[in-house]
Amino acid sequence: MVFRRTLQLLLIVAFLPAFIHPCIGQEKKKNITLEDIWKNRKFRSKPLDQLRSMNDGLHYTTLDVDRGGQAINKYSYKTSEKVATIARSVEMVPEGKKEPVSIAQYTFSPDETKLLIVTDVEKIYRHSTRETNYVYDLNTKKLSLLSPGAKQRYASFSPRGNMIAFVRTNNIFIADLESGLEIQVTADGRMNHIINGATDWVYEEEFSFDKAFFWSPDGKKIAYYQFDENKVKEFSMAMFGTLYPEDYQFKYPKAGERNAKVSIYVFDVEKRNSFFFDLGKEFEYLPRIKWTKDPNLLSITVMNRHQSKLELLIANAATGKSKVIFNESCDTYIDITDNLTFLDNKQQFIWTSEHDGFNHIYLYNMQGKLLKQITKGNWDVTKFIGINNKTGTVYYISAESSPMERDLYSIKTSGAGKKKLSARKGTNDARFSKNFKYYINFHSDANTPKYISLHNSSGKELRTIIDNSKLRKRLAEYNLSEKEFFTFITSENITLNGWMIKPPNFTPDKKFPVLMYIYGGPVAQTVLNSWSRNYTWHQMLAQKGFIIASVDNRGTGSRGRDFKNCTYRQLGKLETTDLIETARYLRALPYVDGQRIGIWGWSYGGYMSSLCITKGADLFKLAIAVAPVTNWRYYDTIYTERFLQTPQENPKGYDDNSPINFVDKLEGKYLLIHGTADDNVHFQNTVEMVNALIKANKQFDLYIYPDRNHSIYGANARLHLFTKMTNFILENL
Repeated sequence: MVFRRTLQLLLIVAFLPAFIHPCIGQEKKKNITLEDIWKNRKFRSKPLDQLRSMNDGLHYTTLDVDRGGQAINKYSYKTSEKVATIARSVEMVPEGKKEPVSIAQYTFSPDETKLLIVTDVEKIYRHSTRETNYVYDLNTKKLSLLSPGAKQRYASFSPRGNMIAFVRTNNIFIADLESGLEIQVTADGRMNHIINGATDWVYEEEFSFDKAFFWSPDGKKIAYYQFDENKVKEFSMAMFGTLYPEDYQFKYPKAGERNAKVSIYVFDVEKRNSFFFDLGKEFEYLPRIKWTKDPNLLSITVMNRHQSKLELLIANAATGKSKVIFNESCDTYIDITDNLTFLDNKQQFIWTSEHDGFNHIYLYNMQGKLLKQITKGNWDVTKFIGINNKTGTVYYISAESSPMERDLYSIKTSGAGKKKLSARKGTNDARFSKNFKYYINFHSDANTPKYISLHNSSGKELRTIIDNSKLRKRLAEYNLSEKEFFTFITSENITLNGWMIKPPNFTPDKKFPVLMYIYGGPVAQTVLNSWSRNYTWHQMLAQKGFIIASVDNRGTGSRGRDFKNCTYRQLGKLETTDLIETARYLRALPYVDGQRIGIWGWSYGGYMSSLCITKGADLFKLAIAVAPVTNWRYYDTIYTERFLQTPQENPKGYDDNSPINFVDKLEGKYLLIHGTADDNVHFQNTVEMVNALIKANKQFDLYIYPDRNHSIYGANARLHLFTKMTNFILENL
């Protein structure tokens, strides 16, 4: 008996190595920490910084780190090899100073003999900055200050490269590089009264441009915007950090209130005088101006306040007169883009429109007559890239294969010869050389960081530029799960697309809590087959046992005009319905703990999470709202009225879907987060939500970030913020 037992033990010991061998030599996968993401920045992908195509179309430049400084290096498109160093920051030492400049941005003069160097940048709003500018002569290696005194904005070479225009203290100036003289174009600019050559807050944020002056093709004129803000109401933000906090005041037109009065002027450089264009009648918005190929003809896009009617005007810079050549209207709203492109033949232009229900590319003549619908189909062109005028080839990005994919295509202006150029499944974007002979493709997918490659114009991949192999290798060391895509059909027979990240230890016989991530606003998408900014944090939460899911509700983009515009005049209603249906769909899955569903979002996503935790109180156990809109009456004119019209015209559209009016339904845990210096979604939104919660006697959590804007960053804010959100989820979901 003892012998038999001893023999059994020997056999077990003998076979143990066979059982444990697979584990030997395998490095245990690591879990992500918040410090990895926000402090040590371990998962940051390598960029291709400030790519510029050179005039010959055979070379490009980038801004690189070099010998303890920076270098603007020249590369061959054909080989991707560095062929020269254009300039180094160590060579750029301002007169009277010991330290070289730090290059924030650079621009070549049209003849590529000079560089405009931007340094000492000061952020204003989302896009706008003020900075110090230098001109660096590549032949003499001389660095010259563009203009003494206050910082400048939007410094831009003239087409001849002999002048640079810029904005300072709400006025336009021109520096003559040949004579050294400085010409003042306007003199009436004044903070919170008149702006020349720059946009007001609402145009910058909602029409997505901030530089508001443009050289004519021959460099003899400058067309510019003037904003008269005198009758626009001011908004005040307390700025802390000093003994007596200061009030920052700026003009912010809230929904239903007065906008700035906008005019378009032209300055004649030789005659030194300005005149404004006669547009024939009053228009609420002038979202774009652009010179045609004729240096005397300027295009001006005008819209009504509802943004449902658009006219394209051609204005004569010699006479100041204008005429309408094209108009468009719809029952909802028209999106503004930068796609208007005038062809070199001076007889035609490219336009994009949702006229047939999907966003497509059209060709018109200069009299506004439609010549050809270039692209067609039940899919959206998501980006117009450009046209090779010599070959008549148009390049664009579309969602033809799926609303969740982006591919590069080429097509002739005749509509013939359509060709898919991108080969990698996922999200593609492209930057072409000036002669359209080459392009650099930027690709990623849901589980793969950016891959940057060089291609010829036929789509053939010539070589890899950046593959982010170091980041890929690092990610492989961590315990990650694949982001999976899914679709489901709602009770209203609407198909919705989504993605899901399951815990690494997922088994279908266990039940897991779910955290939904949402944005949900018009046009925007969270469900894309692309690398996303919150990927690693969501993976970290999955490692802690949560399923992370996201769905694109009605109102989001890349599924045609009707799917996108169906939320018109009732923002929040259908979106909330779809997200509640999503929670019900997830709850029915056998591996989901239906009593533990949470939701989080930022900005519009915070608005949606606030509606879900109130209107969908029986389904959501937790919600986090970062910088949320809580009442559209507090938001700006252009964005809000585009989708809701004014509060005076559509009060129910504002009130029926404001989370402030549904706080009495709150049952779950609610975390409200906001920066006090949010110039976009004002801290007022959170203050009013807090007041409503107090009045309804509802408990909640509140986190405030002093002097932080809509992005809540700087001085450790992101690590602090995501630590709070992580702990809130762990403790309450």
